[in-house]
Amino acid sequence: HADRVTGIQLNPHNHMQLYSSSLDGSIKLWDFMDGIPIKTFTIGSKLLALYALASSEDSVFVVIPKSGERDTFQLVSVKLTKAAGQDLEAKELSVVLDGVDASPKRIAFGREGEYVASVKDVNLQVYFFKQKQLNRFSVSATKTKSGNNHFTCIACHPTEDCIATGHADGKIRLWRNFCHKKEYTFSTLHWHHDTVMDLAFSMEGTGLLSGGVESVLVLWHNESDCQRDFLPRLGSAIEYISVSSDGTLCCTLHTDNRITIINSNLRFCKSIQGLIKSTDIKTGLVVDPRTKALVLNGEPGHLQFYCLQSDQQLFSLDIVQRQYIHQAGLNQTDLVKVAFSAQGKWLATVEEREEVTDPELQLKLWFYDEETQSFKLNTRINMPHEDHITDMCFRDMDELEDESLILVTAGRDCVFKVWVMVEDTDPEAQQSVSWSCDFVGSYHNYQATNCCFSEDGSLLAVSFEETVTVWDSVTWDLKCTFCHPPGKIRNICFGRLTCSKYLIGATDYGFLCCWNLLSCALEWSAHLNVLVLQPDPLSEHIAAVSWLSKESSLFVFKPNEPRPIYIQRNLCKEKIQLAAFVPRDEPETIGSEKYLWLRRSQLFFLTDTQELMTLSTKSLEERLTPSSKQLAVEESLPVTPFSLLLGKHRRQQSQEDIDLGKLVVRHKHEQDSPAVKELLHTPAHVLPSASFLCPIFINSLLTSKENKSAEEVADEVEMESEKIEDDSDEERDVTEMEQEDTSPMELLGEMTCKLSKSQEKELRKIRKMDYSWIAAF
Repeated sequence: HADRVTGIQLNPHNHMQLYSSSLDGSIKLWDFMDGIPIKTFTIGSKLLALYALASSEDSVFVVIPKSGERDTFQLVSVKLTKAAGQDLEAKELSVVLDGVDASPKRIAFGREGEYVASVKDVNLQVYFFKQKQLNRFSVSATKTKSGNNHFTCIACHPTEDCIATGHADGKIRLWRNFCHKKEYTFSTLHWHHDTVMDLAFSMEGTGLLSGGVESVLVLWHNESDCQRDFLPRLGSAIEYISVSSDGTLCCTLHTDNRITIINSNLRFCKSIQGLIKSTDIKTGLVVDPRTKALVLNGEPGHLQFYCLQSDQQLFSLDIVQRQYIHQAGLNQTDLVKVAFSAQGKWLATVEEREEVTDPELQLKLWFYDEETQSFKLNTRINMPHEDHITDMCFRDMDELEDESLILVTAGRDCVFKVWVMVEDTDPEAQQSVSWSCDFVGSYHNYQATNCCFSEDGSLLAVSFEETVTVWDSVTWDLKCTFCHPPGKIRNICFGRLTCSKYLIGATDYGFLCCWNLLSCALEWSAHLNVLVLQPDPLSEHIAAVSWLSKESSLFVFKPNEPRPIYIQRNLCKEKIQLAAFVPRDEPETIGSEKYLWLRRSQLFFLTDTQELMTLSTKSLEERLTPSSKQLAVEESLPVTPFSLLLGKHRRQQSQEDIDLGKLVVRHKHEQDSPAVKELLHTPAHVLPSASFLCPIFINSLLTSKENKSAEEVADEVEMESEKIEDDSDEERDVTEMEQEDTSPMELLGEMTCKLSKSQEKELRKIRKMDYSWIAAF
C-alpha cells in the first residue's frame, strides 16, 4: 500500500487469503502464506476500516468519509468484481449506515451477518439487512456521579441477538430485544475503573473478553457480574482483542507495541515484542558499548535494551523500582536521562517526578556485575540539582584507571556538577566505592543546557543558553567562550580524530556553527534548522537532521569542510527527534562512494511517531535477492521421516559415485549461485520478473579470468596462433575433434593421460599429412 494500512480481514471463503485496506483508497487480496498480492481493487476514497462476512460472498464493508462533510463517515458495501486482471476498479458502493465512527472498534456485525451495529458518542444504531430496518438508541449524555456514558467499543454475540458495548466509565452494557425501538433492555457489568478499550465474544458466545488501561484481561462467564476470571500484569493497556476462528486462542494488542497470545483458559502462551513503544522517549537513543544494543525508555520506569540485528528486546532494566499505577492524571516517577561510560562498565540514570512546587530528582549510578551479567545499583543521589537535569555525560577515557572516570550533569538551576568516584569508608557499606560531587561550575547565572567531553577527555564544553563555555577537565578553569546570537544553543559536539580541534553547535534560530579551538574563532556557519546533531564515534563524520517545510532532511559533513559530503532531502515526512550511530561488527564493503561514511557505523533515526528507521547502503535489487533464500524448499520445509530417508538415499548415491570414480563434475557456480537456487526452488507464482532475474543468472554463469593458471593461458595463445595458420576446413576438423575429446572428460570425469606440448604438435602434423596415396594399394 502507498499509505497507512487501516484494516486486515481473513477471506471467509478461502482461509489462505486475506483482505487489506488502506488510506490510499485500495483493497488488496493477498496470499499471505507466500506474501504476494492477488488482486487490487481501487475504491477511490480513503478507507478507514474493513469488514468481511461469510454471508457476503462478493462484497466487503468499509468505512469512508462522507463527501462534502468534514469528520463525518459512513459504512458502505463494496462489490468486488470477479473480472480477469490484477488491478480492478470497484465502483459499486451502497451506503449501509450514516454517521458512524471512524474507529473499527465501534462497528460490529452480529448473528452471522443478520444485522450491523454502530456506536458513536452516546448513540447506538442497529440496521437489519433482511428487514431493512434501522433502530436508534441513546444513553444519557450528561456526566453524572455514576460515570461517563460515552460509547468506546462494541461487540456482537455470534449466535444470539445480544450486543455488548463498552463505555468511558468502565461499564459494559449488554443490550437485548433491540429489534424493538421501545421494548429493548440492557444489563450492566462493571469491573474496569477506566475506559473499556475493546470487547470480544468467544466463538460459542458463552464468554465475553474485555480489556482496558489496567493491563488486565477480564473473562465474563454467562454474562454474569459475579462469574469472571482475570489475567493480570500484561504490561500495558490493552488496545485490541481478537479471538481465533476455532476459539482455542485469543490475542491482545497493547499500546506498547506488544502482541500477547493467550489460551482459552486464560493461560499466557506467548508474547511477540519488538521495540517497546513508550509514552515519550525522554532518554534519547543511546548505544550500549558492550552489546551494541539501542537503549531507550521502555515500560514505565524501565530501560529497554533493543537488539537491532534480531529485532528483539535483550532485557529490561527496572530503574525506578516502583509499582506503576495505570491511571490517567497521576504524576508518577519517570526515567528522563541515561548515559554509559566508554566500555559500558558504568551506567548513570536520572529519574524525576513532576510536582506543582518542586520536582523530585534522583541520580543513580549502576555498576555492571560480570557474575550476574546485569547492572547493580551502586549510588543513589537525591536531588543532585535543584531543578531539572538537562544533560549528562561520562568522560571517555581509559576505564582501567578509576580515577579518570568522571560524570558531568547540567541543570536548569544554572550550574553543572562534576561527580567522581571515592572510596567508601563506611565499614557496613556493601560497595567499596561510591560517587560524590567534586566541582560545581556556573556562568553568569545562565541555565546549563548541554555538555560533552572532547575525544581525549581534556576539555569539557557546557552550553549556557546562548553561550558555549570550554573548561579544562583537570583544573576546571574556564578556557574560552563562544556564542552565535541570536538563539539559544540546542546541540553541541566535538569533532573526532583529525577534526578534534573543532567544536560544533546548533542554535534554535536555525544556525549550524563550527568553532576552531586553536584559534578560538568561528570557522564557518550555515543557515540550517538542525534538530539532531550526532557525531560518529568511529570517524570524523557528523550527521545533522533538519526540519523544514514539514519534511526531515539529512546532512553529513566533516567539521574541516563546510560543504556536506552527503545530502538526503525529504528523508521522511515525520519529524525526526533522535538519531544514533551504531558501530558495525566489521567494516562493510560499500561499492557506492556516496555511502562510504557508513562503512564503520550505521545510522538510525527515531521519529515523533516512534518509528525506527535506518539508511541502507544496498540497492533495492540487492535487498530483494536474499528473500529468495527464505522460499527455498530445503530451507523452509520441516524435518520429516521422508526428508530424512531421502537425504540418506542421496548420501548413499553420492558415496557410490565417488567409489566408482564417476562423480559428475559440477562447477562452483552451479552449486552456490543464489540465482540458480531461486530459479529451481522458488514457486513460479512467487518469482520476481524475468528482467530482474536474468542479469543475476547470466552473471552467475560467467567465470572470472583471474582463476585461470598461467600455463592454461599460454596453451590457449599457442592454440590460437596455430589455428590461424590452418585453413578453415582443417581448423573445423581439429575443433570438432577437440570438442569430442574433451566433452567425455567433463561429463564423466575419466582419468586420461595428458599429452605434452611437443606430443600435441606432432599429433597435429600427422593429422595434416595427406594419406591419399594409400588408396592406390
